[in-house]
Amino acid sequence: MKPKLEDVAKLANVSKTTVSRVLNNRGYLSQKTIDKVNEAMEILNYQPNSAARQLFQQKTEIIGLLFPTVANPFFGELIQDLERKLYKEGYKVIIGNSMNDSEKEEYYLNQLLSNQVDGLIVGTHNRGIQQYQKDNLPIVAIDRFMNTDIPIIESNNYYGGQIATERLIEKGAKKIVHTTGPSELETPTHRRMQAYTDTMKKNNLDPLIYHLDFNISYEEKNDIFYRIFNENPDLDGIFASNDIDAIMLMQIAVSLNKRIPEDIKVVGYDGTELIRYLYPNLTTVVQPVKKIADKALSVLIQRLKEEKTEQEYILDVYLWEGTSS
Repeated sequence: MKPKLEDVAKLANVSKTTVSRVLNNRGYLSQKTIDKVNEAMEILNYQPNSAARQLFQQKTEIIGLLFPTVANPFFGELIQDLERKLYKEGYKVIIGNSMNDSEKEEYYLNQLLSNQVDGLIVGTHNRGIQQYQKDNLPIVAIDRFMNTDIPIIESNNYYGGQIATERLIEKGAKKIVHTTGPSELETPTHRRMQAYTDTMKKNNLDPLIYHLDFNISYEEKNDIFYRIFNENPDLDGIFASNDIDAIMLMQIAVSLNKRIPEDIKVVGYDGTELIRYLYPNLTTVVQPVKKIADKALSVLIQRLKEEKTEQEYILDVYLWEGTSS
């Protein structure tokens, strides 16, 4: 029969309240009493009721992570790093994979809140969901504008877009296409597109932007990428919004008998460890995944402690100089 708290109290010759105080580290107790209770729990192989402890402490030690997809290498590495760091801090993690679907995101958000998570780290797109407007819920956003109360962790998107475009121009490209996400999203990543546009105009070149929906299949995306080449036969430079798109575009270019970088120069974005290991020749803007995870966690802990936080935290990026540009 599973031992109860009363059994521990009886064996240790203390009250149930004393056992509860030992379990929850509340109030003053002598070391002798603490040792007696711990010894009794060990003898009985007593497992504390975590739900009861959570109710007593008014926290669950659970953090929710809500992101668009774990398939994208950037989000995959970020989630992996966040989970590892949260575990070291003593938190359990629940992950929601919204697939850029607002209904699915709202469902996951409600599930997370019903589990009474202590806080959330989100990288999803749908700002309008009502639950995000709760001022008392500790939330940290990554690369997303949620509301004025939720702090944002981001890399320096404008500088990243600038150095990517400058790299292509310095290497001689003039007809440069930029692929990016939907224009209606409210995200700091649009600053990459703004930097691309500003840098092109500064060099008397015409910006050429293709917006891609996040929910399209690889087949649909492949068709759009082929269309980019068909519509721009004199294309000689590509600044892709992420490394997967950059690699797909390079493969299509090669299938069309274009040489990289002689005919077309390509720069990607994100620069995860996986991509740099598998495609070291891809020139890409590297986002500091580990630093983003560190900052997100430290800001979330500040929020959990009800400490004041900034609205934005912007981290440095750098160019990985491959041979694709």
